[in-house]
Amino acid sequence: MLVITRREGEEVVIGDPKNPIGIVRIASVKGERVRIAFEFPRDVEIHRREIADQIIIEAGESLSDVIGEIKPATATAH
Repeated sequence: MLVITRREGEEVVIGDPKNPIGIVRIASVKGERVRIAFEFPRDVEIHRREIADQIIIEAGESLSDVIGEIKPATATAH
């Protein structure tokens, strides 16, 4: 997994920079809330994790078979 730091207004290019699959932009940051803008072709599906999981379950598949599952970080004391 790649983890990067971006500030509001900064972007991440997905795919070949000359012909990217899409662009992810940090639209805004307010407290602990981050708004993310996705610029991809309409035929590329983009779902929040909870919706993606629901689609998989409704299709009768197991979530354990999902590729690219991201596990939540462990809480750390501040």
